Amino acid sequence: MNVSRIGEFGLIDVLKKQAPVSTSVIKGIGDDAAVLPYNKKEYLLLTTDMLAEDVHFTRRMAPEAIGHKALACNISDVAAMGGWPTYAVVSIGLPKNLPVAFIKDIYKGMGRLARDFNVSIVGGDTIKADKLIINVALLGLVEKKCLVGRDGAKAGDWIFVTGPLGGSLKSGRHLNFTPRLAQARFLVQNFKPHAMMDISDGLSGDLNHMLKASRVGARLDHEAIPRLKGVTLAQALNDGEDFELLFTLNASKARALMEWQARRQSFYFYPIGTITANVKDKINAKSFAHF
Repeated sequence: MNVSRIGEFGLIDVLKKQAPVSTSVIKGIGDDAAVLPYNKKEYLLLTTDMLAEDVHFTRRMAPEAIGHKALACNISDVAAMGGWPTYAVVSIGLPKNLPVAFIKDIYKGMGRLARDFNVSIVGGDTIKADKLIINVALLGLVEKKCLVGRDGAKAGDWIFVTGPLGGSLKSGRHLNFTPRLAQARFLVQNFKPHAMMDISDGLSGDLNHMLKASRVGARLDHEAIPRLKGVTLAQALNDGEDFELLFTLNASKARALMEWQARRQSFYFYPIGTITANVKDKINAKSFAHF
């Protein structure tokens, strides 16, 4: 059996069984970030993302945008757990003919976003590589009462997303998106979602990950799924790299959120379906997968 046969998430399941985990770990492999003990009121969050040339970006793209994306992916993961980011380390694999100016601009884009989100970049590593590779590991914190994972969705919940989906790669939005940290903090402090994650591999695939973790099913209202102009329903379901939040609320909180939104309109949240008790209610997924 090779990796292409079991796929990315099949491989993750294999590795999860191999990984040693202390009993002190709150959440390990399988969510947007690991959740670790910290103090009486807060948990420590730890996440990491690797970006590779010709997979997540090309060298023809603006280096500052590449740097922005490398850190933004991680901040989005921390947001999905209900927390806020603190410290990052950046490791980078560099072709020896890559101009130093290009590398400096990558860090310029990363640094600008870090300042915007109060993240300190405190270390990392550099190696020689055939293609450009960037790996960011990010720490964050979350109040224990605000922690939310992808495994808490319940039958009867409304399913929401935080913004229009689809066409991210074609439009370039995957390089300059703003992590939905403000929306996440608002939600966990005021409405406490049952489940939440960010949409990186596509709505259809990521919703199925939530359903699997929560042992529930879902039904989507395809007409209600927000899309960017010119984006088809299939693209909104499957394109990926949207980095919007996907979350569920019980019906009473969902109605309260819609009432709040009608009055305030500080953020927009889009109800797109409901959670069911039938685990066979899966979404037909054709979203991105490595391997």
